[in-house]
Amino acid sequence: MLISCSQPWPSGDNNMDDVVISIKDAVVSYREDVALQGVSLEVRQGEFIGIIGPNGAGKTTLLTVINGLGKLVQGEAWVLGLPVNGRNGSELRKRIGYVAQVENIDPRLPINVRETVMVGCYGRLGLFHQPTQAYWERVDRALEMVGITHLCQRPIGHLSGGEYQRAAIARTLVQQPEIFLLDEPTASIDERAQWEILNLIQLIHKKHHMTTLFVTHDLRTLPSICQRLILMKEGRIWQQGSPDSMLKEEILTQLYDAPVALPAKAKTTSPEAITS
Repeated sequence: MLISCSQPWPSGDNNMDDVVISIKDAVVSYREDVALQGVSLEVRQGEFIGIIGPNGAGKTTLLTVINGLGKLVQGEAWVLGLPVNGRNGSELRKRIGYVAQVENIDPRLPINVRETVMVGCYGRLGLFHQPTQAYWERVDRALEMVGITHLCQRPIGHLSGGEYQRAAIARTLVQQPEIFLLDEPTASIDERAQWEILNLIQLIHKKHHMTTLFVTHDLRTLPSICQRLILMKEGRIWQQGSPDSMLKEEILTQLYDAPVALPAKAKTTSPEAITS
């Protein structure tokens, strides 16, 4: 199933040596608080990277920089061949999909699920242009892929947390993004919905090979498809490596400054694991 019409989806056959995100010695501060301290990171085309760490570690700020919204006090960042600065942010966000935590939507908001997903097309279409039938067909294919076609006419404020996240993912898919940023997408939803969202994210990556960065503080919701883990603490990249090398109790205990037991790996592979 393709989620495209006039523009092709970015190919997953690109050379994995292609660096699509390059950050060097980045410093970001909000008044007195330093959110990132000398962060350097390279991400290659098609990677699926998990970013973990305690609250306040700088995980969301790192995604903000990649998404073209962070203001660097020091250092530099290049994303998809463009320098991250005040001039390129809108262009970058056309090429980057972003899904955050579940939002509280006023149930009186007069917009349905299908219309909400169409919002993802406006970056390329233009705010004051009417979407063509081809764009609506793209929206319908995205709704089908995330499994909420039957909810397309429901007001967006009437969805459950898991349903809302499916709509948010569909909205991102219709952008045809080259980079997929997920910031705690399973927070504040029930366990079965978490499992379903995690499996959907992994399915999308396997199908489209988008460069994906997944932020979580909850190790139980870390997708098993992660190829590399970035461990953040106090605004720095504290360690990074393969999941097998990073997911060790002694490392995680130091990261979270508290005893940590490794979660079962089965949660993202079978619904039965949710109740175990």
